[in-house]
Amino acid sequence: MIIKQLSVFIQNETGRLMEVTETLHQANVNISALNIAETAEYGVLRMIVDDIEKAVSVLKKLSYSLKVTDVLCIEMPDVPGSLNRVLKALAPVDLNVSYMYGYSSNSKAPLILKVVDNERAETALKEAGLE
Repeated sequence: MIIKQLSVFIQNETGRLMEVTETLHQANVNISALNIAETAEYGVLRMIVDDIEKAVSVLKKLSYSLKVTDVLCIEMPDVPGSLNRVLKALAPVDLNVSYMYGYSSNSKAPLILKVVDNERAETALKEAGLE
């Protein structure tokens, strides 16, 4: 399924991540998944939240640089080989994975994927019996 991901560009300084999470907490926005990619000076905080419009609104008021991106969310069983099955399904359609992150809970492992063509990847995954 294609879902919206919020990317927040933050300075790599003590307290910046807490400021973002505090702002979302005060707005009653839940973070269901996140990933942080860092450089020496900046970080990119990628999140899946339950109310992306509210998250964008409250973070823009604090002058954060934001980007909303379509990504794929695949729910896999939490068993050995699940990730390999997803990547094998994408290989024949020649789609490179730009980045991914995920977690597992209650025998399920949601995976967030960024590829160049979400629709083509989604079709390939459905044809392989993955959603």
